Amino acid sequence: MTNTEKPSTKEEIKKQGVVNTPKIKESSNKTPITKPATKEISSVDKSGEPKVDEQVKKSEEKAKEQPKKEVKKVEKPKVKKTIAFVDVLNLPISTKQSIAICKFVKGKSIEKAITDLEQVSMIKKVVPMKGEIPHKKGKGISSGRYPKKSAEQFIKLLKSLSANANVNDLNNPIITEAIANLASRPYGKFGRVRRKRTHVKITAKEKKSKNKEKKKEKI
Repeated sequence: MTNTEKPSTKEEIKKQGVVNTPKIKESSNKTPITKPATKEISSVDKSGEPKVDEQVKKSEEKAKEQPKKEVKKVEKPKVKKTIAFVDVLNLPISTKQSIAICKFVKGKSIEKAITDLEQVSMIKKVVPMKGEIPHKKGKGISSGRYPKKSAEQFIKLLKSLSANANVNDLNNPIITEAIANLASRPYGKFGRVRRKRTHVKITAKEKKSKNKEKKKEKI
């Protein structure tokens, strides 16, 4: 039989060999122990105060005195362009009419070409065309028509061409090349009709002054 009862007196406690260990109170507010930042010490003053390394001070002073190096950005020189062009694919206009308009526009300034095509769209000016086409009144015109839809598309192209010429800093740009080619024609509804499609490319160059050409010839 084992005695489960706790000893009451000190003598009974000594006989049984029971020892009461004191309980340690745990502190609720535990603060982390941090080590103080130490500086490199080279020597000690007579007063007992430590001296900071002179080399550390000198390095800090040099870092403050040295100015920050400015990184210079190298700008590339702009190459002046002498040509402005517009290249459009699959315009929904007639190839025959666009070829005639290209001949009508070639050799003119962009502004003059736009004004002439605006008159064509208003049925005031004729675009000369070849083939079995009725004759029209006008100087140097035997036969011609008023391709209104094609003229409106060409006006949009010439306006974008003038914008490209302004970006490239072209003075007095003149249309030197205007080409119209037949594009792949897709089939219409139920495959009965083939739609009209045309590729158009227009280029403009800066007009050379005659005085500059004469100076070059003299040299």
